[in-house]
Amino acid sequence: MAGGGHREDMGGGVGPGPPEAERCLRRIMRPDDANVAGNVHGGTVLKMIEEAGAIISTRHCNSGTGEPCVAALARVERTDFLSPMCIGEVANVSAEITYTSKHSVEVQVNVMSENILTGAKKVTNKATLWYVPLALKNVNKVVEVPPIQYARKEQEDEGRKRYEEQKLDRLETKQRNGDVIMPVINPEPHTVGYSQSSLIHLVGPSDCTLLGFVHGGVTMKLMDEVAGIVAARHCKTNIVTASVDAINFHEKIKKGSVITISGRMTFTSNKSMEIEVFVDADPFVDEPQERYRAVSAFFTYVSLSKEGKPLPVPQLLVRARSVRTQPHAARASEHKCSALCCKQGRFQASCLLNAEYFTYLGFSCDALRALLSNKTSSSELFSRKT
Repeated sequence: MAGGGHREDMGGGVGPGPPEAERCLRRIMRPDDANVAGNVHGGTVLKMIEEAGAIISTRHCNSGTGEPCVAALARVERTDFLSPMCIGEVANVSAEITYTSKHSVEVQVNVMSENILTGAKKVTNKATLWYVPLALKNVNKVVEVPPIQYARKEQEDEGRKRYEEQKLDRLETKQRNGDVIMPVINPEPHTVGYSQSSLIHLVGPSDCTLLGFVHGGVTMKLMDEVAGIVAARHCKTNIVTASVDAINFHEKIKKGSVITISGRMTFTSNKSMEIEVFVDADPFVDEPQERYRAVSAFFTYVSLSKEGKPLPVPQLLVRARSVRTQPHAARASEHKCSALCCKQGRFQASCLLNAEYFTYLGFSCDALRALLSNKTSSSELFSRKT
C-alpha cells in the first residue's frame, strides 16, 4: 500500500442477462484524499464512483457483437453524501446496470466504507450515472448498446421513464449555459463576488481515456475542489460536500485543452450552501474550435465545527443597487429564494444574485429585467450597455 491506494477489479463480465451488481473498486483512503479535518474529499469519492461506472458500462457495451467501444460519462444524477469517509478507511465501490436504451446505459453505484480496525461498515454514497458508448475508431460515433433482460416489465418501464426525464433535463440545462462569472472589484465579505473562485487546468494524458478525452471523474474532482474553495471562503470553517445535483456533460474535452473550472455561491440556508460550478474548455493546440461550455452542476456544502458538528452558515449578502431602485426588480428580488429552489429558475436567480456585476459593467436596469424575464440572452445583453 505504500505506493498508493490499493485497487482491485473484482467483477466478471456483464452480459445481456439480468443486471447483477459487481464490486469494481476497493481502495484505502490516504491523507492526500482528504481535507485538513481528515474527511475524504467529495471529489475523490465522485472519481471512484465514475471509475466503477465506466468499468461496468464499457464491459457491457463490448459484450455483444458490435465494434469495440469505450463508455463515456454523459450525466450524473443527484448524489447524496450519506455519511463521511475518513483517512484509513477502505472504500468498496459496487456498480449495477439498471437500464439500457439503444445508445445509453444507466448504472447504479453504491459506496461503502469499512473501518479495517473495527470491521464496522457503512454506506456513504449512492449515485446514478448515464453513459454513452463511443467507437474506438471514431470517437464521434455512438454505437448501439446490447440490451439487458429485466426480471419484471415494470423495471423496464421505470427505467424508460428515468431515461426520458434525464434527457429532457439535459436539454434544458444546456439551454441555460450562456452564463458567465464576472470579476468584482473589492467585494464585501459574504457576497457572491467575495467567495467566487476559478481553477485553470491543462488536460494531460493521465487525465484522459483511451480515446484521448478527459475522464468524467477527473472533471468532477476538479469541480468539487473549486466548490469547496468557494464554500470555505464564504464561511471560514471546515466544510464537506453534502450532495451534488445533476452533473451534465455537454461536450467532450480533448487532451491538450485548457479548462477553466469556475464556481460561485448561489444560495444559502441556515445550514447549507448551494454553489454553481461550470467547466469551460479552450482547445489549445491546432484546434479551430472556440471556447465552449463542457460541464455544469450545482454542489451543496455544509459547515462543520472541529468536532464535526453542523455550524450555522453566514447568509449570502446581495448587493444589487440597480434592483433596489426599481419596483419591478425589487419584487423579483423578494422571490429570489423560490427561484433558487426551482431548476428552471436557477439561471435567472443567479443573474439576480449577481446584479452588482451588471451595474459595475454599465448595464441598464431594463436590460437586467429583460434577462430575468427570458426576453433576451446573456450574449445579447452585452450589446445593450448604457
